[in-house]
Amino acid sequence: MSALRGLLAAPARRCRPRTLRGRLSLIALTTAALVMVVLTVVFNTVVRQRLQQQADGELRTRARAVAATVDTRRHPVRVLETPGDAALDTNVWIYAGTRLLEHPVSAPPGDTVTRTAAGLAAHGDKRCTAMTAGDRIRLCTEPVGGARPGAGPAAVVVTAMDLAPYRASADTLLIASLALDAGVLACTYVLTRLAVGRALRPVRAMTEQATRWSVVASEQRFGAGDRPVELTRLGASLDELLDRIRAVLRHEQQLTRELSHELRNPLARITAELDWWQSRPRSTAETRATHASIADAATSMRTICETVLDDARAGAHTVPGTADVMAVLRRLAARLEAPGKTTLTVSGPDTLVAGVPAALLERIVAPLLDNALRYARARVALRVSPEPDGMRVAVVDDGPGVPAAFAAHLFQPGRRADPEDGHGGAGLGLPLARRLARSAGGEVTHDAGHTPGTRFVVSLPAG
Repeated sequence: MSALRGLLAAPARRCRPRTLRGRLSLIALTTAALVMVVLTVVFNTVVRQRLQQQADGELRTRARAVAATVDTRRHPVRVLETPGDAALDTNVWIYAGTRLLEHPVSAPPGDTVTRTAAGLAAHGDKRCTAMTAGDRIRLCTEPVGGARPGAGPAAVVVTAMDLAPYRASADTLLIASLALDAGVLACTYVLTRLAVGRALRPVRAMTEQATRWSVVASEQRFGAGDRPVELTRLGASLDELLDRIRAVLRHEQQLTRELSHELRNPLARITAELDWWQSRPRSTAETRATHASIADAATSMRTICETVLDDARAGAHTVPGTADVMAVLRRLAARLEAPGKTTLTVSGPDTLVAGVPAALLERIVAPLLDNALRYARARVALRVSPEPDGMRVAVVDDGPGVPAAFAAHLFQPGRRADPEDGHGGAGLGLPLARRLARSAGGEVTHDAGHTPGTRFVVSLPAG
């Protein structure tokens, strides 16, 4: 059964118009066709009934005229002769009980029409009926004289009429109404297509504008314009969408430029080291130094790429989880600390649990701790403390601190206070840490009042 439905549905899908104008025109045509069919059926039914009533009225009028010539005052009943009765007696039967007094010349007593007239007269009342064969001959009766005791009327007049002229008129009206329906449907389809096409003209114009703007990256927008209210709202929504897309593209272009710039430096170091190493024979120690320098540059490139990937994931939904804060920070400190250069301490309650996964907590704190270790003179501290609304991790160093003029740009991607300070970095760590913290319902802030050195505070929900 499902296969049969699929076979029947396939041609319907192929015949269905693909354009909005075609579909709306088809809907209008179908609706108009249904209305016209109903109106045509009702109209022709009423017309046929009206024509039949007219035929019955004419038959009864003739029957009453003939009944005036029947004398029922004496017995037996007789028919009076009147001038011009030949025309009056056409298709007329007169019965006195079961006795046939008169009948048309064209319908002898044994004729089918005569038998039908006799059966109709036998009822003795006023009624009309149609011949069963072809339904083209209509007969009506008219009782004459009062009813006799225990019997029917003294006489009954039966008149007949050929309904062919009435049927022809009804058929002509049916054909005319069908032709009118076809004309109305054709006009409906054409006018609907024209009206819908005119209504969709602004949509086509907007589509062409959008196509042109996408090719040349235009700054133009749809604006209000002289359009219907619905299209004006659509244009405003599209303008907002284009603005958001353009903002995302600008961000991606800026991030790509910054990434290209940052990757160029370690790549240039690798190229320079290889050129220098290949320029003449080197000792084992020099070769090892070259390898170490290349490895350091490659590590820097990997760090930059991982940072960018993490930044792309920052807008995703954060997976729920909890983390042992002290265990995560001690593990992170052990990995980033360079022995003999800077003293790194981690302090706080061992029972504190953060309401974020351990990997996310590490990715939030790692850029802050890396910056602190890079700029600190001698000491870096990670201080964990509970708060009424969650928990906080303070990253404190005794370095030169953040210049006051640069504080407003601290969390902007790709910005560094002094790119020529001799320290690596892409200027992406702090913005990444803040976005990751915000994705978990937290925040990263800079304590501008802390001196000397720098203090960043990570606020996160408690687990």
